[in-house]
Amino acid sequence: MAQFRSTIKERASGVSGVRQRLSDLAGGGGGSAGGDQLRHSDGAWLRAAGGAEGMGAHLGPVRTELATAHEGLLAGTVGLSALAELGAVRDSWERRFETARRECGALAGNLRAVARAQGETNETVESSFAPVARRTVGVER
Repeated sequence: MAQFRSTIKERASGVSGVRQRLSDLAGGGGGSAGGDQLRHSDGAWLRAAGGAEGMGAHLGPVRTELATAHEGLLAGTVGLSALAELGAVRDSWERRFETARRECGALAGNLRAVARAQGETNETVESSFAPVARRTVGVER
């Protein structure tokens, strides 16, 4: 962290004439073990998909929980206008929870699709460089 701060101070004062990348400022070489290779990891996408699925699963039993909470509420309250409003509000919340649950499921699928697509893109790009890599074997870069 101290190195980062001193580098920032040098840049602000114009003392340093050396060009640096953000990965240089981070220390430890930055990037992947392959040096300057950009690598995709599907971990973040899959964790996000799992989180969306978890949220959807959490919302699943809400309708039953609301029904249980409202059991017996109507007994002895005939004629109160607030009960009609309460029913409308409950219906509204049930629709909202169901919409959110479906959206979580769709989001999880979309996030997994992104992870797959990026993985396939990595393979395609890597294989497109294979002919060039074969020609430059042993050539110092």
